[in-house]
Order: sequence, then structure tokens, then C-alpha cells
Amino acid sequence: MNKKNGLFDIEKDDKRIALMTYTWAGDKMFIIDHTEVSTEYINQGLGNIMVEGAVVFAREESVKIYPLCPFAKHVFDTDNTFDDVL
Repeated sequence: MNKKNGLFDIEKDDKRIALMTYTWAGDKMFIIDHTEVSTEYINQGLGNIMVEGAVVFAREESVKIYPLCPFAKHVFDTDNTFDDVL
């Protein structure tokens, strides 16, 4: 990735099993644009873990998140504890 793009991921046995990408929109917001989890790990909460990691990052950096990705948007829509970073 570069300075405009980034990612959160989860690895197991040196293999990436989940990935969430984002793009910076200025200095104070990033857009979560894609989330994917390897088929064998679907429904194990890995997507939620990555969204939670993005929220922690946003809080630490005092930035906001725009969840464009349908999965991330669903997580934000159903968990109001993340509203402070929207």
C-alpha cells in the first residue's frame, strides 16, 4: 500500500485469511472500501475484528471513518458504540 491507501489484515500460519482495505479522504478521514475473509473462515467474526481494529486506529489518530464497504457499513449500522468515529 501507499500513503493514500492502507489495510487491516489477519494472518494465520503466515497466510492472510482476512483483509480490509481503506483509502484516505484528506487528513482526517479514511474510507473502508473492501472487506474479505477466506471462505474457510467465514462466520468466525474476523470481519468484525478488523472493523474494531479500524475503530481503535481512528480513535488513536483522532480521525473519522466512512464505511463504504457494505459489510463495514452493516457493522457500523448495528453497533452504535462506534458512532464517535463516523
